[in-house]
Amino acid sequence: MSRYVIGDVHGCSKALDALAEELSPGRDDLLIFLGDFIDRGPDSRGVIDRVIELSRRTRVVSLRGNHEIMLMGVVFGGLDPGWWKQSGGQSTLASYGGSLNRIPDSHLDFFRGLRSHHETDDEIFVHAGYVPDVAIEQTDDANRYWNHQTVWPGPHISGKRVYLGHTPQPSGEVLDLGHLACIDTYCFGGGWLTAMDLDSHQVVQASRHGHLRRVPMLVMLSWLKRNLGYPAKRMAGRLTMSRRITVADEAVSEPGQPG
Repeated sequence: MSRYVIGDVHGCSKALDALAEELSPGRDDLLIFLGDFIDRGPDSRGVIDRVIELSRRTRVVSLRGNHEIMLMGVVFGGLDPGWWKQSGGQSTLASYGGSLNRIPDSHLDFFRGLRSHHETDDEIFVHAGYVPDVAIEQTDDANRYWNHQTVWPGPHISGKRVYLGHTPQPSGEVLDLGHLACIDTYCFGGGWLTAMDLDSHQVVQASRHGHLRRVPMLVMLSWLKRNLGYPAKRMAGRLTMSRRITVADEAVSEPGQPG
């Protein structure tokens, strides 16, 4: 069973398509999305379609981000849409044909069913942040959904590793502090959409145009897994690397872009 956590998609359906094809999750695998599926990028509707489709063939945990909260406030709470539109909602509105009345019922059900957080024996998953000495289920909404991190919190009282998004990393690199990892790698702004393997901590990344960020060793492992059935994770564990792979110096740049 493989487990992956995926950062803020923000309407980048081509990036999500590329990751889904590369990961090729099976029935027993798990994808955990950290929220902010919508807004800013060009195809929020397509992103929701794809996550719903993925949930039919693999296990999916979908968290609520602040952008989903804004949309839900407009659709279900009658809030003025102006703030949401200025925060990237206009692109989401356009993807639904210019009218919120065109949001399918299946998408409304998806938004209603989003979780505030997810917790395992060893890990915590939350959209934006946490308070180190407060249980994750008791975390206030400002920290859970809204606050961008200017000073990163210390280890959580539970001792669990925390995975979060929301605060973009313009470098395109995962911020890995050991006790927490921020994997919002700024896909809509020219970075990457990141999926991190929760067991090996290796990453797969795709641009908003759907181009994978190729790391030579990971390409080799993927080929072995697909063609020879070799247990790639075990092989990866045997290879000595100078640093954890979040971004590789050898990565091939996108067509037409400088290295």
